[in-house]
Amino acid sequence: MYPGRRMAIPRNFPATVAKHTDMPGRRLATEAHLSEASLDQIASAGEQWALLLECAKPRPDPELWAERLRVPLDWAALITFAEDHGVLGLMAARLANSDEKVISVENRDRLRVWRRAHTLFTMNLTAEMFRLFDSFAAGGIEALVIKGPVLSARCYGDPGLRQYGDLDLVVRDRDILRSTELMIGIGYEPSVPVAAIKAKKIPGEYVFRQSSTKLLVEFHTELTFRYHPRPLPLENLFKRQVRVNIDTREIPAFSAEDELILICIHGAKHFWEKLSYIADVAALVSNQELDWGRVKSAAEEVGGERMLYVGLRLAADVLGAPLPEKVAALVRSDPAVGRLASQITRWVPAAGSAPLGIFERALFRMRMRGGIFSGPAYLFRLSFSPTEEDWVAGAENKRHWFLDALGRPFRLARKYGNDGKS
Repeated sequence: MYPGRRMAIPRNFPATVAKHTDMPGRRLATEAHLSEASLDQIASAGEQWALLLECAKPRPDPELWAERLRVPLDWAALITFAEDHGVLGLMAARLANSDEKVISVENRDRLRVWRRAHTLFTMNLTAEMFRLFDSFAAGGIEALVIKGPVLSARCYGDPGLRQYGDLDLVVRDRDILRSTELMIGIGYEPSVPVAAIKAKKIPGEYVFRQSSTKLLVEFHTELTFRYHPRPLPLENLFKRQVRVNIDTREIPAFSAEDELILICIHGAKHFWEKLSYIADVAALVSNQELDWGRVKSAAEEVGGERMLYVGLRLAADVLGAPLPEKVAALVRSDPAVGRLASQITRWVPAAGSAPLGIFERALFRMRMRGGIFSGPAYLFRLSFSPTEEDWVAGAENKRHWFLDALGRPFRLARKYGNDGKS
């Protein structure tokens, strides 16, 4: 994290966001007792958010961009704000050729240093990705890359433009034990003990850390994608896999249509708290030739239609992503999608600094799933599907999963019950 003052976001900040960005949704009334200094802070925050939106748009308006840059900005706070939202790479790229009249030499140097460090990290992670695929091929294990450098290349034409801190791979559940043993053999430390894997314990993800470089690799299987409303049809995804060119090497990945569903469900999982989640959807639909019939059928396959439509609505309304006419009409035909998108646009500027309470979280989960019966069923499954956080330390391979499941709601209540703060 860069040094500098973190920008405080007042509770009524979204009202100013709507004013400055023409975002949809109910505007919140400004509290009468706010001081003049507080109003100045809200206005400043609104201008910074407006600039951040221009940075994240797949098709920025040159005139509007120039207008945003003419407003005096607290660049130190803005850099921190952009990093919190996961779009610092996009902002740095947009400002690469700006002169001192726009951004000071000091702050431009900070962006340059960040880009250099992130580029080096990306190169190291990409090289490690190549090494892992060589090792997996030798071991007869098939894997696919999701998000990370592949999504960055698809969205922005550059593996290093997105902010990410690890490599995400998908393998079949039947291969996770062999994958773990392989990762240990090449110098990685697993967060999930082998004994727990043999005991059929299912974590949120299988995390591996390389002790020498601290690189992180996360493995996912069809059983860890618990936020998909229906079980992930992994064999179908492997059949539909494509190759994405990364530094002249062809990397196996989800099809663009399947990745779109994945990142929309991932955004819903995290309550769309960061602008980067919306930016990725907007960039993917803007820069990839998608088979929209396949997108729809893939969403239906996992019960993620509403999550997809909310992601598309946010991409179109917040960042101006172009949607085919029939797709746009379908997305706007569901009033619940509009209400959810409006709700999200009110809290997204805070970048998760004002997390939802446990009841708000539960209601959001049900609405994102949709349906009188399917919504509560989805929430029930999430509430009683234990992860490694619910395992008793030291007894990961001994305690029955049913006891872990019973303890999960109580852990969630402790974690999110205090106004959403853990």
